[in-house]
Amino acid sequence: MKLRSMLFVPGDRPDRMGKAFAAGADALILDLEDAVAASAKPEARRHIAEFIHGVGGSQIWVRVNPLDSPENELDLDAIAGARPHGIVLPKSEGGEYVDELARRLTERGNISAQIMPIATETPGAIFGLGSYGGAKRLAALTWGAEDLPAAIGAVTSRETDGSYTAPYEIARALTLFGAAAAGVAPIETVYPNFRDEAGLAEYAARARRDGFTGMMAIHPAQVETINNAFTPSEDEVAHARDVVAAFEANPGVGALSLDGRMIDRPHLVQAQRILASAS
Repeated sequence: MKLRSMLFVPGDRPDRMGKAFAAGADALILDLEDAVAASAKPEARRHIAEFIHGVGGSQIWVRVNPLDSPENELDLDAIAGARPHGIVLPKSEGGEYVDELARRLTERGNISAQIMPIATETPGAIFGLGSYGGAKRLAALTWGAEDLPAAIGAVTSRETDGSYTAPYEIARALTLFGAAAAGVAPIETVYPNFRDEAGLAEYAARARRDGFTGMMAIHPAQVETINNAFTPSEDEVAHARDVVAAFEANPGVGALSLDGRMIDRPHLVQAQRILASAS
């Protein structure tokens, strides 16, 4: 499935789930972790399971609580049988965390749910970003800029203009490279100011430029802007087709000229990715 946009919805707000489903996001992330108070988690589990049973799990992901939390097993007991498409795993510190989650899902009879770790929320997680290759059911990697500064005692992860400070740019970059090394989709983290459409558009465009293939959203109003940012333009698609056609017409050639510019195999790879994302 495409993962251009993944929209968070608190698990204890069933009134928002249907509205979010209609917002046009490629996937919903029904949240059982940070967005839900401890006292509301049992009810949130019930709401999520009922919603998935009602609409099907093909576009639904569930953010469970961390593996080392007693809430994690309760989350899985409640939602594994509903068969969501995927599980978002917070505070993951490497491929072994994904394998353990896959084991717990299998233990509950769920052999299909994919897994997306939030892979930068603890100091130890940063050193595990190269360990996700081969992890069972791994579909994507994403990162977060809120839990990590709290964990290390930083005042903020952002400059006054909203850009990330150097340590968190490193975390972002390592997530991108870790996903590429593991052969899965890199998903950009959220843009918190949902009223700033221009800022969101710039942020999402930068993410796509850098190699991210999708982004998480915190408000339905962000979905259209994110989808547009991660959808290749008609000009991009046309150029990509020309690149592919040029290499097909010249098999065995490593480099050739197209529209007055030299192109080589990396340009072909990029063109193929653009066409795949546009299909």
